[in-house]
Parts: sequence; C-alpha cells; structure tokens
Amino acid sequence: MFPIDVWLTYSLACVLLVLSPGPDNLLAIGRGLSQGKLAAVFSGLSSGTGILFHVLAATFGLTLLIKTSALAFYAVKIVGAAYLIWLGIKVLRSRSLFSLEPVKKQSLTTIFSTGFLSAALNPKPGMFVLAFVPQFVNPELGSVTAQMLVYGAWFALLTAVGFALMGIFAARLSHWLQARPKVVNGLNIGAGITFIGSGLAVAAMKQR
Repeated sequence: MFPIDVWLTYSLACVLLVLSPGPDNLLAIGRGLSQGKLAAVFSGLSSGTGILFHVLAATFGLTLLIKTSALAFYAVKIVGAAYLIWLGIKVLRSRSLFSLEPVKKQSLTTIFSTGFLSAALNPKPGMFVLAFVPQFVNPELGSVTAQMLVYGAWFALLTAVGFALMGIFAARLSHWLQARPKVVNGLNIGAGITFIGSGLAVAAMKQR
C-alpha cells in the first residue's frame, strides 16, 4: 500500500515543508528560548496535533466542505486570521516570545493550546493537506481513506518532531544570544510581523 520510493519522496517533501519558516515553528523556537526544552517539545506536539486535525478534517470531508461552502470558508478564515494577527500584536507589544530574561512560566496546557489553535484555526494547512497528501495516494493500492490517514499522520509526526527539535536547538543557543540582545529583539519583531503577515494572508485567501 505504501511503496518505498513514494514514501521516501513524500517524506522528503514533508521535511522541506517542516523546515519552511512559518508561525508555528517560530512558536516552538520561542518556547525553547524563553521556557526551555520541555516547552519546545509541547509546542512541537501541539503543532503536529493541529496538522493531524487538518488531516482528519480533509480525510472525512470537513476541509472539502470549507472549500465548497462560502459561509464555512469565510467563518474559518476570519477566526484563523484574527487569531494569528492577535498573536502577532501580542508578540510585538510584549517582545517576550523570544526572551532570555526570567519570565512568568506558562503552563504546558497553555503552551499546547496556543500551538494547537495556531495550526488548527489556520485554514491554509487544511487546504494544503487536501491538495498535497492525495498526490501520493494510489486507489489501486488499497483504501484511499487508510492511505490518507497514514500519510497525513506521518506528516503530523514529522511536523511535531521537527518543530520540537527546532525549539530544543534554540534553547541550546540561549547562552550565545544572551550577549546579543539586539538579535533577540529583532527575532521578536520578525516573529510578530510573521504572525500578522500570516494572518493577513489568511484573510486575503479566496475560495477555490
């Protein structure tokens, strides 16, 4: 059902997507810098869970509904865009996503829910999963649903592991960054702009 050559090609494509800069891996990196490795792992897991949500939605039709129903599409789009923009404004105001100073520790539940909502409320991953994963599904090899779920779950796992490793690596850079406060400030500004830009991009999305 899963030819090795197709699996390897799919895995490589997923890794490249995970490495692409975006709001969710920035969250994991920020958690690693400000709250340590465990927070980075939870942030990565939350993003992977958000991707898994989109995989399940795409597999069982919710994403298709959003793609075809104007009302559902715009409702999800508005909520997702507003959440990303709110995160961006929050980061720009507090400058604390990337922080090496002692900060109030957030609970692992808060860290997980923030990462999950960032991924789950953004309709772009859902549309991407709906367009990307089926390219590797072959109906002649067995159940399409099973293939969608397995390929999608693998993408979610690679996302969780990749983002967690980014956050852990960032935590190890904390000593280097302590002597470079301007770099940390620039990272916060860049992250805030990325969140807002992602929110605006979601808001500008058109139904296809």
